[in-house]
Amino acid sequence: MENRSEATAERILFQLKTVGPQGTAALADDLGLTTEAVRQQVQKLAEAGLIAGEAERGSGAGRPRQCWALTQAGHARFPDTHAQLAVELIDSMRTLFGDAGVDRLIDARRDDSRRHYIDHLGSARTTGERVRRLAELREREGYMARAERDGRDWLLIEDHCPICAAARACQGFCRSELMLFQDVLGPEVQVTREQHLLTGGRRCTYRITRR
Repeated sequence: MENRSEATAERILFQLKTVGPQGTAALADDLGLTTEAVRQQVQKLAEAGLIAGEAERGSGAGRPRQCWALTQAGHARFPDTHAQLAVELIDSMRTLFGDAGVDRLIDARRDDSRRHYIDHLGSARTTGERVRRLAELREREGYMARAERDGRDWLLIEDHCPICAAARACQGFCRSELMLFQDVLGPEVQVTREQHLLTGGRRCTYRITRR
């Protein structure tokens, strides 16, 4: 029974990570569980500091409905690959070689990724197919990525950042990724970042628009 309870809690955390804030009833519906089962788990998760209640936006007149959202501790349950080591290496690089040395490291990483991504996207003929293949690559790398159509545009959505600690220590990683996406998706599209984890967003979202 305890294992089932823990599994339910993990499913709730994953749902909030990938979908965003949701109410108890919506969680129960999406996960195929009873409202009471979800209510018990969200209470435990809230007491553990992993989620917190917030008023649902645009809920209309009357008392606003409560939604549940991940706290910083809740987001931390999803792995940040070798976080401490990455931060220490960046600090050491900056001490030894200065900011220019760190920038060269980031550029080399982007060049390696560009070659790998272009090789994978090479046979794709449409923008949509290129975005979908890019999302597949990012998903394999731990970004919880997916591609979605939004009118005439495409969205590359990343619900998680496995190098978040490194990106906080050096903003160059985020600038480099935006340049990388533009490079591999081609000059016929414009890539813009609409949501950013490091500036308060709950995910990173990139809009891909044909020029």
